[in-house]
Amino acid sequence: MEQKLSERILNMATSATLAMAAKARELRAEGKDIIGLSLGEPDFNTPDFIKDAAIQAINDNYNSYSPVDGYADLKDAIITKFKRDNKLTYKPDQIVVSTGAKQSLANIALVMINPGDEVILPAPYWVSYSDIVKIAEGVPVEVPTSIENDFKMTPEQLEAAITPKTKMLWYSSPCNPSGSVYSEEELEALAAVLRKHPQIYVVSDEIYEHINFAGGHVSMAAIEGMYDRTVTVNGVSKAFAMTGWRIGYIGAPSWIARACNKMQGQITSGANCIAQRATITALEAPVSKIQYMIDEFHKRRDLVLDLLREIDGFQVNVPEGAFYVFPNIASFFGKTLRGKKIENASDFSLYLLEEANVATVTGEAFGNPNCIRISYAASEKDLREALRRIKEVLA
Repeated sequence: MEQKLSERILNMATSATLAMAAKARELRAEGKDIIGLSLGEPDFNTPDFIKDAAIQAINDNYNSYSPVDGYADLKDAIITKFKRDNKLTYKPDQIVVSTGAKQSLANIALVMINPGDEVILPAPYWVSYSDIVKIAEGVPVEVPTSIENDFKMTPEQLEAAITPKTKMLWYSSPCNPSGSVYSEEELEALAAVLRKHPQIYVVSDEIYEHINFAGGHVSMAAIEGMYDRTVTVNGVSKAFAMTGWRIGYIGAPSWIARACNKMQGQITSGANCIAQRATITALEAPVSKIQYMIDEFHKRRDLVLDLLREIDGFQVNVPEGAFYVFPNIASFFGKTLRGKKIENASDFSLYLLEEANVATVTGEAFGNPNCIRISYAASEKDLREALRRIKEVLA
């Protein structure tokens, strides 16, 4: 019956991170002791002060449809947050609240991209960017970066990727999957290129903004000349350990925000009302309320890097944010391990799952065929055991 499905869905890739998580669950159900380092999900509970706000919202009988683009007081909290953390000034008609930042991205693609429009994606990029662009009938243009340059696109690479069909640039900082963080100087250098091409719009995905060990986060929209052509995407999933609450939001030029509001009104309408009320409390809180999670991620990053450096064949850099490392494992290509030939990153990731019982994600899903993504959003005990197993099966 598959032939009756649309070409759209038949041509769409399955999310590699979700696929690996599903495979890990299957193996656990078979009784295998799988350590999951594949999902980008904090292992902390949502902070109590946020949960209390949700309980209060239930008791206050928030149960009706919310405005499509979000409650007015939530939009006010987002505006305050943008001004406080990002030096960005938005008005209510520039804010749209969605069911997760993934819907925010889909909205943007569907309202901005026409068939054949090109979207530049510095690779590695978040696994869903490419397929979201394709759903909108756009053309993803991958710009390969290297571990030697901390997986950051240079101005020269950006300039070389631009064609008359280029419509947008999408990137994340801190980056999923590499953990790279663009500095103000690096963003300014990219903006200098973009200012020569006023037809290009930018999606700046800042969902990992607070999980940042580099000493400061900078938004592209705050760079001179970029405010009116940048859509800033954020949400509460990562820094506030609220992945399942499904709240994302954008700050954008008002004409883009209105279009996203219109699009969302025909697909999901407003996001979950209780989650929105809890998000007000989350965003109004000082970052110090979640600093304990950020500090723990920093500690785990250092631990994982130290353990990876003890394994021959792994090339690592020092990621400055998010909760991932993205080691280059190309040295294993062409080798046979325990009777299994390793030709690419997918083979390597599958080998670790089957032989070490450790779930990672192939870098091919992120546009980099030489790396794997390891999430350190797991306990120190699990991280130590996972890296011990990996070292053992590669010895």
